[in-house]
Amino acid sequence: MQPVALTASMPKTSQVDMLVVTMRQPSGNPATLFNGERSPQPYLTGITVSIPPKRAPGTVQWPRHLPANPATDFAVTQVKRIDTLSEGRAWFHQHIEGGHALVFIHGFNNKYEDGVFRLAQFAHDSNMKATPILFTWPSRAQLTAYEYDKESTNYSRTALEQALRTLAKDSDVKDITILAHSMGTWLAMESLRQMGIRDGHVNTKIHNVILASPDIDIQVFAKQVVEMGSPKPKFTIFMSQDDRALAASSFITGRVPRLGGIDPTVEPYRSKLEQANITAIDLTKVKSGDSMNHGKFAESPEIVQLIGQRLITGQPLTDSNASLGDGVAAVVGGTARTVGIVAGGVITAPLNVIEHATTTKKAVDVGDTLQREPEPKPLKQ
Repeated sequence: MQPVALTASMPKTSQVDMLVVTMRQPSGNPATLFNGERSPQPYLTGITVSIPPKRAPGTVQWPRHLPANPATDFAVTQVKRIDTLSEGRAWFHQHIEGGHALVFIHGFNNKYEDGVFRLAQFAHDSNMKATPILFTWPSRAQLTAYEYDKESTNYSRTALEQALRTLAKDSDVKDITILAHSMGTWLAMESLRQMGIRDGHVNTKIHNVILASPDIDIQVFAKQVVEMGSPKPKFTIFMSQDDRALAASSFITGRVPRLGGIDPTVEPYRSKLEQANITAIDLTKVKSGDSMNHGKFAESPEIVQLIGQRLITGQPLTDSNASLGDGVAAVVGGTARTVGIVAGGVITAPLNVIEHATTTKKAVDVGDTLQREPEPKPLKQ
């Protein structure tokens, strides 16, 4: 995280400016900025990341040696500490993109710089017209620290709720999209649930909530959605049945299905997603460079473009430009479609066109409709 200087002799690079909000403790080291321990207060930082000109979409070019070489590596070129709310507003107004804001929440086993570089990669590859904001919670970035990380999301949920409220109060902000990954989806859902309980509904500027590989007990997710109140944001979920990280999480947490690992094209999930008006996109057949198949949402160029060019700006997925590539199954409002042909039951052909059902759905209790298994017995203390 130590900034490096760009020189005239270097190849032209792309720059991504982001606002970072964290509940991590300062490390006291400019090379790391923040560690994985919990802070009693949030910290704000403005960061600029330089992205090299030659790289494969969906990849992060980590430096092999320090300092980073902007010609070949992702490199931090500016770090600005933000101490007051007025300074934060000033930063935001300097970087506003059409009134759209994207709040990214990383997952389990992430260092501070992991979230920064992933958001920079996503913002660059998607060509999104939105201001990138990273909310990074205290993760120790260790495979053996699953429980610590999970409790850290609970520790951070009020801070995320307050950050979203502050953002929504800004008159220059037209709408907010939340993009959360893995364990970060739990944090996102809990913060929105808190907001709904306090106000009766989620702030109406929060238009879209995108959950990528959500590490959430499906029964708990159903209750969270109900307790947000109404109106609700539009939910889009990216799932994959070959996600090895979610399989491990399911084993650890009592073998209850994780939301990101279900097959949305089979019953009862398909009908229940339709009733809840939730869009589910199945990425099981998408190839991944990740051996755990857990980061497909950011590695697939088609998915990145779908999120950045359509979901963030609120465009419907109703025309041939909404291609997700071969073998990607989708259920939009519960309706599965191939090229102009409705697929009955499970999708059996490549999906190139996604259409939203136009029929108005009456409100349903998703707390009942999304549950596949009976409620578990209370845990013994």
